[in-house]
Amino acid sequence: QVQLVESGGGLVQAGGSLRLSCAASGRTFGSYTTGWFRQAPGKEREFVGRINRGGGLTIYADSVKGRFTISRDNAKNTVYLQMNSLKPDDTAVYYCAATALLGGSRVGDFGSWGQGTQVTVSS
Repeated sequence: QVQLVESGGGLVQAGGSLRLSCAASGRTFGSYTTGWFRQAPGKEREFVGRINRGGGLTIYADSVKGRFTISRDNAKNTVYLQMNSLKPDDTAVYYCAATALLGGSRVGDFGSWGQGTQVTVSS
């Protein structure tokens, strides 16, 4: 059982950057693999990336690889998504999610979800 709250979304021009935060409460956040997902209007929620509980292993979707970076600070119970070189097709609601599994990239792999934060990238 862990509760997650995302923050940091907003409006940005193409090529700009944003950093999203995912703050956790409840069970020890360091016990969870944390994923980032996004959902654009009319589309299914898609995997963006994940970070293991120790912070030493990250996996990214091909669409964001090289532009996005996930990190975590377990002492602060927070995971971050640094987004650089943003593109208009990055526009979506971004969600963080947690799982006790060692890893996963499917929505069904993650049992705890934040409320989402809107990221809008203009052309």
